[in-house]
Amino acid sequence: MFMSRARLLIATFWVGTLWAVGFVVAPTLFSTLSDRALAGTIAGSLFNIVAWLSIFCAAALLALLFQASRSEQNKPSRGLFYLIVGMVGCTLIGYFGLQPHMAELRLVLHSITDVAVVADAKKQFGILHGVSTGIYVVQSLLGAALIVKLR
Repeated sequence: MFMSRARLLIATFWVGTLWAVGFVVAPTLFSTLSDRALAGTIAGSLFNIVAWLSIFCAAALLALLFQASRSEQNKPSRGLFYLIVGMVGCTLIGYFGLQPHMAELRLVLHSITDVAVVADAKKQFGILHGVSTGIYVVQSLLGAALIVKLR
């Protein structure tokens, strides 16, 4: 009983943080602050925290699932494992894969004055941002499924 409650608590913390930062805090920053660069810097810092928190929560949940599969009569389903791996995969692709390229393009946008280069960098940044947002939405939906499955 304790193990299943601990899993639910960790998953709820993880998914709640994803939703709060991605769908409440970051949009609020961009709609409230007039300096979009500052809003982006703050949002980037928050997404960094969320990424590392995702790694930690996934590791904790996988450890608890492994422990439960060895000891509990009511063994957790493989679906939980796949949901957690899918969510952490989204973090690895979105934050650790795409984010460095977006940061590089942000530097180009702030340091280059060539109009053609800036226009190309803006286009690339927009595409990467859209892909990153899509991955974040997928991760959030996987998180909803994880919560439902743990209940």
